Amino acid sequence: MANPTTPFGLIPRKKIDSGVYNAGIMQFSTPAGNATAIGVGDLVSLAGTSSIINGVVYNDVVQGATGGIFAGVVVAALPDSRDSLPYRAASTSRLLLVNIDHNAEFEIRQVAGGTPLTANDIGLNANITVGAVNTAYGWSGMALDNATEATTNTLDLKITGMSSRPDNEVGTAPGTGSDSSTFFVRINRHQFSNQVAGV
Repeated sequence: MANPTTPFGLIPRKKIDSGVYNAGIMQFSTPAGNATAIGVGDLVSLAGTSSIINGVVYNDVVQGATGGIFAGVVVAALPDSRDSLPYRAASTSRLLLVNIDHNAEFEIRQVAGGTPLTANDIGLNANITVGAVNTAYGWSGMALDNATEATTNTLDLKITGMSSRPDNEVGTAPGTGSDSSTFFVRINRHQFSNQVAGV
């Protein structure tokens, strides 16, 4: 059965050392002046600014970009009314829950088309592609770019494994990949890790 091709961003899976997963969640705000929507599963980066909401100071984040340094992955947009959207709409102030654990492992779908990644690519690094938020469900449009895998240490994500589930066609051999299959990854350049420049 062919894999679905719709991207869903990054989904938290576990800690890389298989230890107890406690999520490592922090609240961040989004500056109303930022015109890019942010979905659940999007990588985000510190904006270098803060907001005061109901008397509380929050650090601002913006949607991450290819080649960026990331603060973590959005796991929820906190509702501010019963009619709140399931994602952060463009140019709105919203509180986001972000997984900031630099030891977290995530699942991500590779882009549709191109040359599919294979099990032999585990251990390499690769960039993300950034797509539009799915406004019906609030999902991220980010995917793993299967044209960028390399040993380069500045690429966005490190490939740590391949999802082996009945609904994920992985290919017929370790060196043969299947279109739109999913992989496990870690954030390669994390803003809360050691030896990373400040914002």
